[in-house]
Amino acid sequence: MTITVELPGEGRYPLGEAPSWPDSSPPPRQRRVYAAAHVVARPAGDGTNAVDWDETMAFRHHLWRLGFGVADAMDTAQRGMGIDWPTTTELIRRSAAEAKSAGGALACGVNTDQLDLDSKPGLAEVLEAYRQQLELVEGAGATVVLMASRALAAAANGPEDYLSLYDTLLTEVRQPVILHWLGAAFDPALTGYWGDTDLDSAADTVIELITAHAAKVDGIKVSLLDKDREIDLRRRLPAGVRLYTGDDFNYPELILGDGTRHSDALLGIFDGIARPAAAALARLDDGDTDGYLAAIEPTVPLARHIFQAPTFHYKTGLAFLAWLNGQQSHFRLIGGYETARDADHLAKLFVLADRAGVLADPELAARRMAEYLASPDAVRSIGVQS
Repeated sequence: MTITVELPGEGRYPLGEAPSWPDSSPPPRQRRVYAAAHVVARPAGDGTNAVDWDETMAFRHHLWRLGFGVADAMDTAQRGMGIDWPTTTELIRRSAAEAKSAGGALACGVNTDQLDLDSKPGLAEVLEAYRQQLELVEGAGATVVLMASRALAAAANGPEDYLSLYDTLLTEVRQPVILHWLGAAFDPALTGYWGDTDLDSAADTVIELITAHAAKVDGIKVSLLDKDREIDLRRRLPAGVRLYTGDDFNYPELILGDGTRHSDALLGIFDGIARPAAAALARLDDGDTDGYLAAIEPTVPLARHIFQAPTFHYKTGLAFLAWLNGQQSHFRLIGGYETARDADHLAKLFVLADRAGVLADPELAARRMAEYLASPDAVRSIGVQS
């Protein structure tokens, strides 16, 4: 029997059959891949605005079972949009313990968000804040992702300040790190990162830094949503330094590569499309390019919808997908960001997820979609549209 659900703007929508993706997979052999993972808030009504640790850690085990490394305590985990530094500290420690128990790869974000930006911290304070977080992540045994810092963007006067501060950090780190270039679409406070709003000049600064410290740089995550710029930067990297694509619009092509170079991946969208993406990567390992593209390309319209402007609200779509798929017991984000996208957006997400083969249990997904559409938040947003 065909399962249907009444959707705003769509009418009565018939769902496809449940996809047959495997529930587990070994880590890919040909690409290094991290899924940036979201956090699950405690259920509404308990009087808190805190993390549900059991469901948050269970979701990370889901990603490890599918062969992904987990990239934690990054912007997908609402870093800078809901969770504070004490909560981030606990997240890193808990995820590190779970990664050891699962034998899974873990990378964690190192930032400067314990600083009060209103106090206008200077470069010396930014450096010490980075050092404090480095000590925690290195001590936990996770790979360091040296995240782009809002405080550094505010304090730096030009490329020289970035080069000086990163030179110090890269000299001090114990193991190679992943650098992080997050574009303004993901965080407007990072406009002009690397000391220049001209992205060509910024790229020159990045290459200068990495070339000087290639032994301390595992790779750089690039989230500019500009595939040609990423390909050019990838071409310029020193041998052995990886380009981790963070391009949630063009990832199939970038991961596949051009026959000479390819991108590895550290992607937020993998949080939501882990099962078809794992199957695609397994096919790529087997040399089945057509099979890889057949599995992963249908997820692109969904990804582009989830990450549409304002891009930084993509966390809402990822949490909604996890709820539809039974990977969390409610649809709520830290800080109330579940209301950041309206019912029309989430209804279209539902359709695109079905077409991409992302809804593991169509009956459950349909039931939860109907439940959401009957909720006060959805009714209000539908009323605003009409």
